[in-house]
Amino acid sequence: MTIVNLETWTPPMERKIALTILGITLVALALAILLPGGRTVSEHPKLPWLIEKDAQGSITVFGVTLGRSTLQEMRDGLQEQGVLNLFVAPGEDELSVEVYFERLFLSGIRGDLVATLEVDRQTLEQMYRRGLRISKLESGARKVKLTRPDEERLRNSRIAHLTYIPQADLDEALLVRRFGKPARRATEASGVVHLLYPDKGLDIAVNPDGREVFQYLPPSRFDRVTAPLEQDPAGRPANGR
Repeated sequence: MTIVNLETWTPPMERKIALTILGITLVALALAILLPGGRTVSEHPKLPWLIEKDAQGSITVFGVTLGRSTLQEMRDGLQEQGVLNLFVAPGEDELSVEVYFERLFLSGIRGDLVATLEVDRQTLEQMYRRGLRISKLESGARKVKLTRPDEERLRNSRIAHLTYIPQADLDEALLVRRFGKPARRATEASGVVHLLYPDKGLDIAVNPDGREVFQYLPPSRFDRVTAPLEQDPAGRPANGR
């Protein structure tokens, strides 16, 4: 016969309630750890591996459809304005407009996001001439602060491609588990390894000495990523070292 200590004994119903409360507390604690800043799980998560491709071959990631979504639509989706600047590439006459969203929390994961806009050459040159201030970056590129009217004109420009830089340091094995085996793998002379997913329009640059860089672009324009790697004598195909 089991002897019950009445001073410490808890009725079954009370034990069940206590365990339920404990379980809820542990779940809440886990969410607080996984979702910094007390942010809640989104009904439409914006995660770097959630890439959708429609029948026309358009890529959607972070709620942005490349070549279709406008800057204003992206701002509305992220609930951030970002910093808009025009850039001139070093040593060449290449102009581009980028919007930099710094330290974003996307579905609980922190990182930086850069959107490059579709703007024709003539408009870029006109905006460059009207620029308020030009500064030179360490890379040799020039950054041009745009006028307010020009910034307003760009609100309806479409997103050409995205660059995502996660805050966390990620290794290649983890990325392959999450994104799958790449179609190709190429290594730069610097040691940076590129995991190439042309069907998804994705290039993941795995940097052994710095942060990883994810580039998203339409699959039809994926040669913009592969061409420079093919010119690099250290570039190697998938499964090569």
